[in-house]
Formats: sequence, structure tokens, C-alpha cells
Amino acid sequence: MGIKQWPKSQRPREKLIKQGAQALSDAELLAIFLRTGTQGVDAVELARRVIMHFGSLQALILASKSDFCDCFGLGEAKFAQLQAVVEMSTRYLNETLEKEDVFTCVDSVQLFLKSKLRLSSREIFAVMLLDSQHRLIHFQEMFYGTIDAAAVYPREVVKMALKHNAAACILAHNHPSGVCEPSQADIYITQKLQQALALVDINLLDHFVIGDGVPISLAERGHV
Repeated sequence: MGIKQWPKSQRPREKLIKQGAQALSDAELLAIFLRTGTQGVDAVELARRVIMHFGSLQALILASKSDFCDCFGLGEAKFAQLQAVVEMSTRYLNETLEKEDVFTCVDSVQLFLKSKLRLSSREIFAVMLLDSQHRLIHFQEMFYGTIDAAAVYPREVVKMALKHNAAACILAHNHPSGVCEPSQADIYITQKLQQALALVDINLLDHFVIGDGVPISLAERGHV
């Protein structure tokens, strides 16, 4: 039986309109995105199979083009559509956060940084430059590495902070593995950067490690 023959209260699109997107399961949300199923498989069942194949929605979003297109019922058009949806969502969130004076709130900082860094498949070291009221002046991705490490140069961070006349900054880098636990190298570079920034009267507020779940604050761990 196709979705059109389901009771209206069970159809994903009608359910979303009546109850809101938060009421839908991952498979129901993906089914709306897919729009149609394949022969003998409705869109919801296809969505369930796709999520089972990748293991989670996050894994689906992070999948390479070849892995995505190799999955039954998907293809290049769907890959392009999904990437566009993800990018629109990211830009909306970033624009919303950047327009508000929110960066004195740890939760908002974490949300902002996760939106910027979590979906990257390589390690990125980034800096949030803030004014004296801790409002965002500039966000900059500065160093890139493999999934294991990124080379970080304190001198370049200081130059960037001085260029934008920052009074404070927040550091962040992602762990593409999803494991947030900071390494000894993370702690070491944090301390080196704190010392370098202090020489030019710029306050290092925190360094966040971004992965799955809640980002880890090195300041809360006593390393800043």
C-alpha cells in the first residue's frame, strides 16, 4: 500500500504540517526529502533502508558522493539536493547567530562552532575574534590537516587577531572521528597560544574541541 493510501495522520508530509517537523522520525523526515520510493518500496520504507545502510542521518550527510550514489534509490540528483539543504541550514543558523549578541553564552558559542566545523571530514583549526564586549568580529578557519592533526602556528593567530583589533578570542578545532576528548597536543598548543596572545593583551577565553555530542571546553578542564 502506497503512502497516499495511509491515514492522513500517518503520512509524513501531512504529519509535519499538522504537528511540526520535530514530531517526525528520521525516516519520515528523509522520506519527505526523497519524495518518492522505488518500485514496490514506498518513500518511508526506502528512507528506513537508507538510514540503516549508512547507520544514521549524520553518516548519510557525511557520506562521499560515490558512497551516497551507490546506495539503492539514491543518485547524483539526490546528493546535490541533500548538500544544498545542509548548506542552507548551516547558513541560516550562522546568519541567525551572527546577527545576535550571543557570544557571551557558552551554549550559543558551542552551537555556532558545531555548525561551522562538525561536518568537516578533515581537521580544521579555527578562531573566533571578539571585541571587548565579546561580540563576534570575525570567524576564521586558519589551519587544515588530516583527520589526525593540524599544524598550528601561534604567530599567525596573533597576526590575525591584531589585524582585526580583537580584544579576545576563542579557539576551536574539530575531531572528524567524533571523539571530543582533547589530546596532550591540544592542551599544549592552547597554552602556547594563550602565552602568545597575552603578549599583545588579547584574552584567550576558551578552546573548544568539536565532535559528536557536546563540545569539550578546555577552559572548563582548567587548561585556559
